[in-house]
Amino acid sequence: MATNSAGSGEARPDQAGSRPHAGDAESPRGGGRPKRRRSRRKRSGGAAPAGASGEARRGKRVTKGGGRASGEKKNRRRRGAPARAAGKGRRGGPRRGGSGSQRERDSMPVRDETSAGGLVVSGLAEAVGEDGELDASRVYVALIGRLDRRKRLLWSMPKGHVEPGEPRAATAEREVWEETGLRGEVFAEMGSIDYWFVSEGVRIHKTVHHHLLYYVDGILNDEDPEVTEVAWTPLSRLIERLAYADERRLARRALDRMPELARAAKREERWTPR
Repeated sequence: MATNSAGSGEARPDQAGSRPHAGDAESPRGGGRPKRRRSRRKRSGGAAPAGASGEARRGKRVTKGGGRASGEKKNRRRRGAPARAAGKGRRGGPRRGGSGSQRERDSMPVRDETSAGGLVVSGLAEAVGEDGELDASRVYVALIGRLDRRKRLLWSMPKGHVEPGEPRAATAEREVWEETGLRGEVFAEMGSIDYWFVSEGVRIHKTVHHHLLYYVDGILNDEDPEVTEVAWTPLSRLIERLAYADERRLARRALDRMPELARAAKREERWTPR
């Protein structure tokens, strides 16, 4: 999906071997016994008479008009006719995630959590040309990388838990600083995402609010024990760098708004500190 997100295709069954030609004789078991009569279908597939079409010579049934007999298509349909039984999976077994799993999830306690974070943006005003167009390759945003269980480095936006009584924008500025070493100032909202997960027997519904922040000062560091790497990424490569589909969705919306935000930053002379 899900990769979310990619699943491998199901292996195609091997092709059946060539069938014996229907005209081949079958040796009788006893010398005095007559030959076993073949069914009409097999008998009709024998050696083609002289002058027959190429399809007939290859042992395929043909109609008078030159096409294949309709019975062959019907037979193929009948061979594949047994449909999957109700409640069965693709391979005939019971479907996963049945009512028992649903009851187990429904019996768990539920907790709501709220987080906030976002992207520190550098070089936004400077990337606007004389014609008012934004060069996204000159704008940089800060991302964090974490290792998953399979030791893959997954890039995402910095974020963290909203403390009681703390405004979400303040949480975003604090969490971005704690996870990247950069100080930023919120200037726009990106949007929010929400998802469910289970931790220690509790179903958690988490909502994450993302923001855009002007870079103020600081240097990248990965002192946070939960962060493996921190890096500046060109805005033009943000979508391909983000590992999670919901964050990519927010990033696409931000990219659509970024030219307007960049022109506003230039009018307000919000130059990036050097």
